[in-house]
Amino acid sequence: MISMPRILLVGLAALFSAYHIVLGLYAIGVPASPWPSVVAMALYGAASALSLAPSPTLRMPLGVAAVNLAVTAVGFILVLPQLDPAADNGYATWFIGAVGTLMTITVVRQRPWFAWAGIVVMLAAVLAWSHDPLALAALGAIGGPIWVGVAHVTTVSIVRSSREAALFEQAEQRAAEWHAQEEAEFYERRVRLGQMDRMVAPMLRLIVTSDGRLDEAEREECRHLEAAMRDEIRGRRLLDDSVRREVLAARRRGVEVTLFDDGGIDDLDRAEHARITAVIARQIGSTTADRVVVRTAHHDDDEVAVTIVGLRTAESGAGADATSAGGTSDDTELELWLEVPRHEDPGADSHRPPESFESGR
Repeated sequence: MISMPRILLVGLAALFSAYHIVLGLYAIGVPASPWPSVVAMALYGAASALSLAPSPTLRMPLGVAAVNLAVTAVGFILVLPQLDPAADNGYATWFIGAVGTLMTITVVRQRPWFAWAGIVVMLAAVLAWSHDPLALAALGAIGGPIWVGVAHVTTVSIVRSSREAALFEQAEQRAAEWHAQEEAEFYERRVRLGQMDRMVAPMLRLIVTSDGRLDEAEREECRHLEAAMRDEIRGRRLLDDSVRREVLAARRRGVEVTLFDDGGIDDLDRAEHARITAVIARQIGSTTADRVVVRTAHHDDDEVAVTIVGLRTAESGAGADATSAGGTSDDTELELWLEVPRHEDPGADSHRPPESFESGR
């Protein structure tokens, strides 16, 4: 949509362009033949309309700029030979001012080299017609270069200011993003340190007071705490207090629990997140598997939020027959396969593949 200031500028430019045609019509009886001037008016009017026509960008199309330059050259060939350079032609030299206006529009539309080329053509044509450099001022040929020069400088300044404003805005946005990231990282570090202090500080004090002499149960508890620290790094949003509690209890029962948060549930609201962590805590708390893997789904998965897999290692009932057949004495069976949906759907929260599978597959 064209903004209001641009409409005003285009309207003023159209009025200036039409004004030169009015001057040419007012002095139509001065030339030896009026028809070349009429043709020049038609060409000038068409070029002005093309130059002021709406376009997706401010920069004038290359073809339109070339047409403006061609109209300038052809117009002088049509208009000036019909006039007497020694006589007072009055407004019959309207095309000189018209070219100045057309070239000013061209330079504002960011085609400066075509605009200056048109000015050069105008000055050369007037000098060749009048044979008097002093006549340039009297005929108004000085105003065109002045307007084009002012428009050129103004346009360059505006373009440079717009570019610098865009760069400043980008720099400000990057600074704001960096500041937000720093604050988020600082908050995350503070939260993690607070959690680690609550979890690990009692065990660290026990290690110090016992001079590092721990029994097997205490060493096992240290391993559980180390795994909990890894969960805080890798599990992220898969964790809440209930999940932490059930994971620790499962590890104390001998279950190997692994949590991976790849960012697939970062966009969930608090209610959906609480529902998902409740499912995770319930499944880990009730599992009879030897190993449980909980992982978020991919970002592009619109249905599944988290996948929970439980594996159980059981002695093969085939014994020697399995060994003689080239198999292993231990098979890994699928105890649990649960896909937690991103949104609550009681009828479709679990998908179970075949009853068991071998770890080598």
